[in-house]
Amino acid sequence: MSTRPPTMRERVIDAAVVLTSDVGWSAVTMARLADEVGVSRQTVYNEIGSKPRLAEAMILRELDRFLAIVTVAFDEHPADLVAAIRAASEQVLLNAQDNRLLHAVVSATHGADTELLPLLTTHAESLLTAAKTVVAARVAPYDLRLSPELLDAAIDMVVRVVLSHVMQPSDTPAATAADIAWIAERVLR
Repeated sequence: MSTRPPTMRERVIDAAVVLTSDVGWSAVTMARLADEVGVSRQTVYNEIGSKPRLAEAMILRELDRFLAIVTVAFDEHPADLVAAIRAASEQVLLNAQDNRLLHAVVSATHGADTELLPLLTTHAESLLTAAKTVVAARVAPYDLRLSPELLDAAIDMVVRVVLSHVMQPSDTPAATAADIAWIAERVLR
């Protein structure tokens, strides 16, 4: 089984995540990133664009990874929506515990390096939209007796609660997922 080598874009984003985790976002420059990857600064700009686009690319790639986890959890529970929500929530929260980029963004709130935080909080529209779209597609096959408006509200609630616990855990992933599933079950009846 052969694995394709990472694209230049993937290499740049990987290096940006490592640098952000190791030295903080404010120390990440396109020139430093180019040195890390072993290419010219112009190549980094050609692949990514600006530093804000780099930040967005890093966050969206992590979101894709988390949404893949959600997809697997729903696939494993095709007949039980609450179990799917519980499993998806728990797996997302477990993976968030070890996510280098997420830790770098959240821990930056204790210092001055908070430039990335709005991408996960106040400016998270694209993140929320992508997550809600994936969850809505995964929920569609289940037999629910909710109007589209109420279903949208329920999906929004689950996504926002999970994201809140990703950013600031209050219990173990298993306990939090059980709580989220309990709430979802009552809402989805």
